Amino acid sequence: MDAPNIVIVGAGFAGVEAARGLERALAPGDARITLISPNDYQLYLPLLPHVAAGVVTPQSVAPSLRRILRRTELVPGGVVGIDPAAKVCVVHKITGELVDLPYDYLLLTPGSVTRTFDIPGLLDEARGMKTLAQAVYLRDHVIAQLDLAAATPDEDERAARLQFVVVGGGYAGTETAACLQRLTTAAAKRYHPRLDPALIKWHLIDVAPKLLPELGDKLGASALRLLSGRGVHISLETSVASVTEDKVTLTDGRVLPSRTLVWTAGVAASPLVDSLGAETVRGRIVTEADFRVPGLDGVFALGDAAAVPDLAKGDGSYCVPTAQHAARQGRHAAKVLKALLSGLPATPYKHKDLGLVVDLGGHDAVSKPLGIGLKGVPAQVVARGYHLYALRTGAARFRTGANWLLNAVAGDDFVRTGFLADRKGTLRDFEHTDVYLTPEEVAARTRA
Repeated sequence: MDAPNIVIVGAGFAGVEAARGLERALAPGDARITLISPNDYQLYLPLLPHVAAGVVTPQSVAPSLRRILRRTELVPGGVVGIDPAAKVCVVHKITGELVDLPYDYLLLTPGSVTRTFDIPGLLDEARGMKTLAQAVYLRDHVIAQLDLAAATPDEDERAARLQFVVVGGGYAGTETAACLQRLTTAAAKRYHPRLDPALIKWHLIDVAPKLLPELGDKLGASALRLLSGRGVHISLETSVASVTEDKVTLTDGRVLPSRTLVWTAGVAASPLVDSLGAETVRGRIVTEADFRVPGLDGVFALGDAAAVPDLAKGDGSYCVPTAQHAARQGRHAAKVLKALLSGLPATPYKHKDLGLVVDLGGHDAVSKPLGIGLKGVPAQVVARGYHLYALRTGAARFRTGANWLLNAVAGDDFVRTGFLADRKGTLRDFEHTDVYLTPEEVAARTRA
């Protein structure tokens, strides 16, 4: 009998850790392992703000899947539909071709996309920070605003180009605002003598009443004071009412002349979830504690797109969509499948949160490892030590550490690569959420 085909959708933390675990747990003849991803790397999302700020290079946070995995077959594309009855995935290859891929067991780890709202102009003007390409583009865009502001004689245009708005007071938004504020201030002082650094204004906007609420009141307040002291204008219990090419209107009535809106106001499960017809909670697939999707034979879901019961809390809640949970769920999913193929009972997933780290650039950070609140240099040591540990390859760790050291010693050259220079680089340009098939389209295709 042919070995069963285990198909993994997505090469994020959960998907890659599942593939690594399966390679270790299963003999080559026990199963075929197939990983579907449009990229041939595993993106280390927590360091995207460092890429945008030029502190580390893009290659450093994108370890090669071929370094990480040895006998997993890589399919270059993205799954745009699933027919659970036929046990078939519809794959949109990077060539644009649609192909059908059958499976015996399916591990759904498609991750998440940027969550948006029905705000006038948002999809046409906002930039995101969810992919490597978005981080590289955002760096180019921000540096270009400094160059254009220095070259224009129009004071209104200069003011708009030097005013930056970041929406989202979570980890991504806070770290993005902190790291890019350091970049623009340093670039203005070093290479733009005609620009007064005081003219550069960064705004961090969030609808929540507190900054970084996951860290607790004390550390959240410390982060707020630190960023405010560096000149970041923080507006809580506020959101965006509308946005145009040259201004952002807030819900409190203020109008901010700006050419840059960075949108990091949360994430939503991949649209692929909609093609399954499974039960969801806030867009995430409801699973058992061992990741099985009820009613779908051979289908498991984990990571950001799954609502996995949080047994460590025991209050009926679901695991929060963090990299920490995703990586550990991936490793546990490999054990679940090993047990299933061996005819043994599967153990439920249970993991207690180990803490949080927030790198604000330079010597500034706030961290809460194992419930212990830290700030300043000790917090920075913990944050960067954790990032180095979490990177999947020795080459990625070395590159990242060397980048940090080089940036600290030599600084940045603040150059633009010209990436997507002729386009706005909005959410639509990068995340391609319009390629997914409806359940009816998937069924019609597989039955044909």
